[in-house]
Amino acid sequence: MSEEKKKTGFLGRLFKRNRLEDKPQEETATGEDYVQELQSEHPEETESDRKIVDATSEDQDEARNLLVLKTGLTKTRKGFLKSLDGIFAGKKELDEQVLGRLEEVLLRADIGVQTSYELLEQVTDRVKRREIDDPAKVIKHIRDMVRQSLEKVESPLRVGYGTEPFVIMVIGVNGSGKTTTIAKIAARHTAANRKVMLVAGDTFRAAAVEQLQIWGDRIGCEVVKGKPQADPSSVAFEAMDRAIKDDFEIVLVDTAGRLHTRVPLMDELKKVRRTLGKRIPNAPHETLLVIDSSMGQNAILQARTFNEAIPVTGIAMTKLDGTSKGGVIVGISKELQIPIRFVGIGEKMDDLRDFNARHFAEAMLSVD
Repeated sequence: MSEEKKKTGFLGRLFKRNRLEDKPQEETATGEDYVQELQSEHPEETESDRKIVDATSEDQDEARNLLVLKTGLTKTRKGFLKSLDGIFAGKKELDEQVLGRLEEVLLRADIGVQTSYELLEQVTDRVKRREIDDPAKVIKHIRDMVRQSLEKVESPLRVGYGTEPFVIMVIGVNGSGKTTTIAKIAARHTAANRKVMLVAGDTFRAAAVEQLQIWGDRIGCEVVKGKPQADPSSVAFEAMDRAIKDDFEIVLVDTAGRLHTRVPLMDELKKVRRTLGKRIPNAPHETLLVIDSSMGQNAILQARTFNEAIPVTGIAMTKLDGTSKGGVIVGISKELQIPIRFVGIGEKMDDLRDFNARHFAEAMLSVD
């Protein structure tokens, strides 16, 4: 066996990353080149100019990301703000009638009953203390409160390197966008030169296995699948063996999402989870729940049900671009306090975004 083949596990990955970093990169003009040029001509300006270049680049990325999210949340924003406009139309001051209608709008906004009443209570209290005296300030106050609530659960998924593969078990009901979300996560890490495996654990639904295989072929990931209607746990066990043997860095496990079968769904998911842990200690390292935002209040019920059966460590909210019910993310975060990892705002591969609380609040409640 060659020396190259012997380098497996953590050291193998380390050597692989070093080789990738040593590859010559295409020569393009960058902010770093600009700073180096300045250094040769004006050495005393180097540090300040570097800060300007970096700040400009960060500002551009910030603006671009916010614009993408605003576009994705157009229906949610317009629906919510239109309702608020209806309350405040022709009103120069806030009175009991306005506050009563505000209560109705908040309760219909899919942010959850508990969250709605907390927002209303704080707005009412500030109105009484004359800290808020016009509609624009109400919207700003609600936006600030939404941001503060979401900041508590803002936690993008971070995949660490270790001696064993990092296992992500993905759960959720059929139709939530589970398989597509898996593909988008896989594409992101494959593009970062990580070795990714997909596991077709929804064995009783042929379309799910076929769809995952198509995505695997398109992205360039190996897909482990069993025979039709095979026990999902056996497929998971085989996948873990192969992941260890072939030095995979990330394993994404698809699971069943039907609500009723010959074996209760939650019992099946628990069994798959135990199987993953038997082969790789502490696996799954992430249990990601995928939720369709268009489900509105039902999404909160789904999240609660799954979390009671299997400890959910992260949530991905999908289909935000196609619904006016994106505010449900506020209710879920408030009630369950589960980290929000991703938001899906389109069909493209890069439309699965790391969750940013400030961007989300701004995109959902900006008046522009």
